[in-house]
Amino acid sequence: MELFDLTGKTALVTGSSGGLGANFARVLAKAGARVVLAARRLEKLEALASEIESAGGKAFAVQMDVTKPESVDASFAKIQNELGAPCDIIVNNSGIARDNWFTKMSEEDWRAVMDTNLDGVWRVAKAGANALTEAGKPGSIINIASITALRPSQTIAAYAASKAAVDHLTRVMGLELARYGIRVNALAPGYFKTDINDEFLESEIGDKMRKRVPMRRFGDYDELGGPLLLLASEAGSYMTGSTIVVDGGHVVSAL
Repeated sequence: MELFDLTGKTALVTGSSGGLGANFARVLAKAGARVVLAARRLEKLEALASEIESAGGKAFAVQMDVTKPESVDASFAKIQNELGAPCDIIVNNSGIARDNWFTKMSEEDWRAVMDTNLDGVWRVAKAGANALTEAGKPGSIINIASITALRPSQTIAAYAASKAAVDHLTRVMGLELARYGIRVNALAPGYFKTDINDEFLESEIGDKMRKRVPMRRFGDYDELGGPLLLLASEAGSYMTGSTIVVDGGHVVSAL
């Protein structure tokens, strides 16, 4: 279990004001990491920080909008000033969705998805990697992709395209940063109930999708904890450019 111990590490989680991001933060804190919670809704981050600290962990909240370069830069400067060191672990979790047929999607919705899901990942990873290399420290960047990057689904063209780009960007980042001891990997979750998809998964169409998952159920948040810790810790020290799929067998189901 020492391989999974994150004591002495600092982990940044974007989009940690709720859903998967908040769960990732709790998992990393329980493993011993000091967690930097980043999102636009500062009050939610502060509430989560209090929860983590009440449970014996360490947490620090910073307001960050991944769609704004100046916000990302200011957040990393604040982290450096407050904590005195760069983040060893970066979890790129911020994401949004805009559902529509691609022929009917507006330019505004397409750009909003790309700006958050793809450009935001690039901005945060760039800032984090530069901070680590300047300090001469190794680290781990974990990008949150999706099984929609691997198999098509209707009405989510922008979301799927952004996640497919993140999946491949992970490999390029891993290749470029390996020489610096910075590993870059991705998690591709299947269907887990979040603020984004909760109503859909509880609908009649969502239930039909559940029946197509080989395990016949959607995932539980706890089932992402192990893969996350593998990529964040020394247990995954020889992994870079990899994407771990956690989906109950969804992407390998028969056509």
